[in-house]
Amino acid sequence: MNTHDPNMRPVIRQLDDAAVNRIAAGEVVERPASAVKELVENAIDAGARRVGIEIADGGKTLIRVTDDGCGMTGAELPLALSRHATSKIDGSDLLDIHSFGFRGEALPSLGAVGRLTLQSRVRGEAGVELSVEGGVMSAVKPCALNGGTVVTLRDLFYATPARLKFLRTDRAETQAISDTVKRLAMAEPAVGFTLRDVSGGGDRVTFRVEPETGDLFDALRGRLSRIMGAEFTDNALAVESEREGFRLTGYAALPTYSRGTAVAQYLFVNGRPVRDKMLIGALRGAYQDFLSRERHPAVALFVDCDPHKVDVNVHPAKSEVRFRDPGVVRGLIVTTLRHALAQAGHRASSTVAAATLDAMRPEAGQSYASHPHAALGAAPEPVSGPRVYQMDRPSLGARAAAYRAQAPAPGFADLGDSYSGRVVETAPVAEAPAEDVTRRPLGAARGQVHENYIIAQTEDGVVIVDQHAAHERLVYEKLKRQMAENGVPAQALLIPDVVDLSSDDAARLLAVADDLSRMGLTVEPFGAGAIAVRETPAILGEVDSQGLIRDILDELDDMGETSLVQEKIEAILSRVACHGSIRSGRVMRAEEMNALLREMEATPHSGQCNHGRPTYVELKLSDIERLFGRS
Repeated sequence: MNTHDPNMRPVIRQLDDAAVNRIAAGEVVERPASAVKELVENAIDAGARRVGIEIADGGKTLIRVTDDGCGMTGAELPLALSRHATSKIDGSDLLDIHSFGFRGEALPSLGAVGRLTLQSRVRGEAGVELSVEGGVMSAVKPCALNGGTVVTLRDLFYATPARLKFLRTDRAETQAISDTVKRLAMAEPAVGFTLRDVSGGGDRVTFRVEPETGDLFDALRGRLSRIMGAEFTDNALAVESEREGFRLTGYAALPTYSRGTAVAQYLFVNGRPVRDKMLIGALRGAYQDFLSRERHPAVALFVDCDPHKVDVNVHPAKSEVRFRDPGVVRGLIVTTLRHALAQAGHRASSTVAAATLDAMRPEAGQSYASHPHAALGAAPEPVSGPRVYQMDRPSLGARAAAYRAQAPAPGFADLGDSYSGRVVETAPVAEAPAEDVTRRPLGAARGQVHENYIIAQTEDGVVIVDQHAAHERLVYEKLKRQMAENGVPAQALLIPDVVDLSSDDAARLLAVADDLSRMGLTVEPFGAGAIAVRETPAILGEVDSQGLIRDILDELDDMGETSLVQEKIEAILSRVACHGSIRSGRVMRAEEMNALLREMEATPHSGQCNHGRPTYVELKLSDIERLFGRS
């Protein structure tokens, strides 16, 4: 877009401070949530242990951040509103950053586009106040304040009304502010946060967390439980690992506790919330073998390193970072998460059982007459909720005596003294094993229903196993082990496929040629800007070499690494496992069912199928009894 008049020479001018600050505000402050982020980070950097945030109309008309930090003196207030004035770095080393902020742009930028008031008090001194409106600063004056700092921002973007047109609804902006505060609360478990919505003269607390105590993992677990929910922490694995100066800590959820979008992925670098493409790609790579592409893992991961190993000054909002050695960080994340998931063994998310129980419970408001067993002609009896029965719970001995006293019903003669039975039409009854296998995690097989689901009894509940999904995962893990031990067989092409590329693309592809060769794909240079594909993985059959090479290049361009060939091979192995596993509709003998349960207990990742769905559901006896009103 060139609007220059060739008859006029453009003259270079120095912009005034107000224009400079408004331009900076356009980079730093995209929306009210950006302003909240900058002000809360300043409060944390000031050593605050409690931070209060008040907003009105989605932060458009009011943002007020109150903290109990160290405060500022009257001489420092005007300096705080000057560009590139900061207490967090001395300017000698722009990589040695140990705080959230460091550029000194937030307050002057906010003062340029809104009505900003600073109130602060240092311990042992009087409180002081300073206002700035549209870039025009008032004189410092005394004020009444207990301690810390209060920053009040009114009428955001009033000085640049065009920006207001690009803001979303009050509800959407409020949600963005809440998400920002929650991310900062995760990064600082020792700090308490309170978010209030005072729109229309109200005072509604929308988010509150108290400072957490305890060691790193206890404090973090408590904070995550309050923000992401107890279900997340109950179904997440604690991870901790270190490699070449990088340390990874946090919690990663089981694959069966996945989400439809990436809303539950929280990533931090040196305590700073970030949305980094490389980190997200590493996360996807760690879970690629356990989740389908439309499912997303839930995690809260913290990467810590020497500040010189990462550049946090590559984005105006500091939401992206650049690592000096991204390959080490990616490898650390992928290896650590896969090891943690393998250590989880057959464990599956507890939310699977909760969803099953919810599906079984009667709906509130269901009338007795609507029940399928209601007597014909009976008057309707509306009920406000599920029936609750009060009864004495007999002891185990009393229940056993009652069962022995009752004549067995037809078809259940093999129950004996226990209350469970194995229903197999043609197979003989197996002898009871010497070991009490109900003490095993997946219990003892008691029956098979609909020729697809195994019913097993544990010490304190019942396990329902999808025999096809479970065996499919077992076969898949066995195929992967064999591939890892023996390598990927390659098939040599009679005539190599030549793929024409640009010189840059060819160089990028050849840089990962060794990695591709280990997966059975052999590529070699073939003149300027071309490569020759000499071998392809045999398991893939006939391969469109050109399409495969270009897909690999796209992934290299997007993620910096490629796992496309491995994903394709594992997809084939998954299909082979599906066809080679126990089919639905097959009647299984008791020893086969128990052998399947024991192998599941010994095989990593057996709690979910190849697509992330659960292979079994465990129902606790106490929950089952509540379904029948025995609680």
